[in-house]
Amino acid sequence: MAFVDTMHEAGIGVILDWVPAHFPKDAHGLYEFDGQPLYEYQGIDRMEHHTWGTRCFDVGREEVQSFLISNAYFWIEKYHLDGLRVDAVASMLYLDYDRRPDEWVPNVHGDNKNLEAIAFFQKLNGALARDLPDVMMIAEESTAWANLTHFDGGGLGFSLKWNMGWMNDALAYLEEDPLWRKYHHNKLTFSITYAFAEQYVLPISHDEVVHGKLSLLDRCPGDYDQKFAGERVFMTYMMTHPGKKLSFMGNEIGQFREWDFEGEIEWFLLDYPNHAAMQLFHAELNHFYLENPALWQRDGEFGGFEWIDADNGEQSIYSFRRKDEKGKELIILLNFTPVERGDFLLAVPDDGIWEEVFNTDEERFGGGGRTNPGRYKTEPALLRNYGRAIRIRVAPMSAMIFKCIRKSPKKRGGQ
Repeated sequence: MAFVDTMHEAGIGVILDWVPAHFPKDAHGLYEFDGQPLYEYQGIDRMEHHTWGTRCFDVGREEVQSFLISNAYFWIEKYHLDGLRVDAVASMLYLDYDRRPDEWVPNVHGDNKNLEAIAFFQKLNGALARDLPDVMMIAEESTAWANLTHFDGGGLGFSLKWNMGWMNDALAYLEEDPLWRKYHHNKLTFSITYAFAEQYVLPISHDEVVHGKLSLLDRCPGDYDQKFAGERVFMTYMMTHPGKKLSFMGNEIGQFREWDFEGEIEWFLLDYPNHAAMQLFHAELNHFYLENPALWQRDGEFGGFEWIDADNGEQSIYSFRRKDEKGKELIILLNFTPVERGDFLLAVPDDGIWEEVFNTDEERFGGGGRTNPGRYKTEPALLRNYGRAIRIRVAPMSAMIFKCIRKSPKKRGGQ
């Protein structure tokens, strides 16, 4: 409670990792509480997660539902938590999750959906939406289960869902040698085809930096400086992509070692210039994000995002628009190769004067200082049906963001 109060006094929300899917077989815990299965399923086909060595809550029983839902309310009402991140949702929704064909029994409809788990989540999320509507319920769900963040159509009513598809595609792209990224260009564009079907979180979480996997920085190919440049452009892609953001501790200082729960973050790295610059970059990127509603206000709407050029695979360059509810917008360009592009024509939607408002290659971020200072007037160009562009410098392995500071008055007669 003291920790949560301290965080709230500093303006920081607290989300608890909450696990209704399973519990350990500790002798002092819920395991066979009265000498036989009580909180867990009694049938051998549902009783246990064999891979994890844990027991599964029998969410079809009302007394178990009451225990779990009361527990959720307890954390929220007594500890004043701002949300629950619900772990391993997929393991509850599918009867055949992590089971061989002969280890599970279909439901009454003959398929693999756990009807009791569906009803449990609808009951839990419905109650919280009614009583505590400001509390976030975040599902860590690894499949394409429909209507997870809606109640319509038999949906489960979570506030947000982890976008595991985005995470897998984005990290696979990041690890590619920049020379070959042009052959995997769609890994960064495909997520937009489903980005508005649910309310998503873009997760770069603990699972991506443990178990022999590389840290975010070390996933980036290239030499020492190129790795830092790679993380900067990737994080800008993440922060400008529709969806809420989750970045794991250590990313902000460019930690090379994978996360170890027995030790703290390697804060000594801040004694080295590139790591200190990376921390500054993350701080500035976070502030820029918060200060620009175009990057978050319409995350769940098609109207908040528009590709300018999704097809420049040959140069591994992406450009798109993000728009807020008042029509203000930002233009984002991402260059995922260590190649500088001079006199690059960036198509823009409005005639007028444009200005660069963010660039990952700034020297204070550890970059080479190849930015676009000053202001840029549009010129005619047959690009992306806009008919106008600005001529800019694209630094190697970088991201840049522009905004229109003054639109040219429209000519009479619609010219």
